[in-house]
Amino acid sequence: MKHVHAFGDDCLGDLDGVGVARGIVAGEFSATEAVEAALARIDAVNPHLNAVVYDDRERARKRAVDNDFPAGSFTGVPSIIKNNTLFTGLPTRHGSAAVPERPAEINEAFTDQWLSTGVNVVGASTLPAFGLTATTEFVDGDPTRNPWDTDFSSGASSGGSAALVAAGALPIAHANDGGGSIRIPAAACGLVGLKPSRDRVVASREGEAAPIDIISNGIISRSVRDTAHFIADAERFAAAPDLEQVGLVEGPSQRRLRIALITEPLTGQLLDMETQRAVTEVAELVEKLGHRTEMVPLPVDRDYIQDFTDYWALLAFSLDHFGKRVIDKGFDRSQLDPFTRGLSRMALRRFWRMPSAIRGLKRSTAAFRGMFDRFDLVLTPTLAHTTPEIGYLDPAGDFADTFERLTRYVAFTPANNTSGTPAISLPLGQTATGLPIGIHFMADLGKERSLLELAFELEAAQPFARIQDASGR
Repeated sequence: MKHVHAFGDDCLGDLDGVGVARGIVAGEFSATEAVEAALARIDAVNPHLNAVVYDDRERARKRAVDNDFPAGSFTGVPSIIKNNTLFTGLPTRHGSAAVPERPAEINEAFTDQWLSTGVNVVGASTLPAFGLTATTEFVDGDPTRNPWDTDFSSGASSGGSAALVAAGALPIAHANDGGGSIRIPAAACGLVGLKPSRDRVVASREGEAAPIDIISNGIISRSVRDTAHFIADAERFAAAPDLEQVGLVEGPSQRRLRIALITEPLTGQLLDMETQRAVTEVAELVEKLGHRTEMVPLPVDRDYIQDFTDYWALLAFSLDHFGKRVIDKGFDRSQLDPFTRGLSRMALRRFWRMPSAIRGLKRSTAAFRGMFDRFDLVLTPTLAHTTPEIGYLDPAGDFADTFERLTRYVAFTPANNTSGTPAISLPLGQTATGLPIGIHFMADLGKERSLLELAFELEAAQPFARIQDASGR
């Protein structure tokens, strides 16, 4: 089976998360009916997708019966939490056999923020080991597959969440992003993926302890409306004191924007033809809508690649050598996968560069944010080429080859993580065979409203492709 989805005529239909919550509140169906429909859909697609690492259906059923949810935009909506985030009662294994299967005793801070939206968590979704790569594949098990075509990657590191939402098993899902890990799977699976500004949502455990916090939590959704409601609910739970407030964005703005267009990756290669076509067509669309675009180079030099990859490798080194302290006292480094070990060895070889890499990332942030003196937004492809097949980024493959492929593929998203700025991937393109192509918009710190307003406008002008409308392949 290459094309997998679970959309049907149950109470979930093709509703987004806000639509499901409103149906529950209006009494059109119950939270119990919603969770049972979601569980049936998961059971139908997960054997083909491998997107769920822990099933927590019985607790979800009890919450639905008890109607035990905060009042939020997603009250009673079935969802899932990515398995790198503490959720009481479930083990948090970070996609790795190195982490013991020990149930969490507490929620971490973001989990409580996520639950405040009213979601009913039915389990935990897959991610690659420690979220360090851009495909949800494993050395010790089956990969998580893309529902648009199961021969292809679902992206990463929020690949399990993306696969379930794209397949219609869940309306929304938790995701987080340390180098593109909300936006990459959103692009691969034809979804909306917003990486919020640094501090827009509460910090992750890992991010709080890092020299530069590159991690943002958020959601994967099928509609701009759901993403906008998540941001509004997150602000109600804990508003960011040093950022401009977003509020609830409900549609486009009348304001016309100045948009920088960047199509040349820092790595120097050309975009593949289908990605180039997709980003060009979206640039033409925003011009037709009255916005102005201007092609510019990315305003950071190629040293950024080395600085970011050195910092990224440092994260693997800290896991390899201090996993018992930063992850779990039962951490077993002998069980680390080859890709994580390869990154750790690379960090050790380059350790002398780390202070200059951190300084370089901070300089790059100043140069990157300087673009917004002239432009309101920046438009790029989400990724430098179309979604690869399973195995292209195999974590058990030759490290040097996999690392080079990964660096060339993930060429646009990391700048927002190191600068802390928000960015959104929208499913505005498709390949000739029907696979989604993500288009990426970036804004300055705190400017999620501009991203969401334009996203609403583009969603109306060019409705996102629906997996249930695509022919089986």
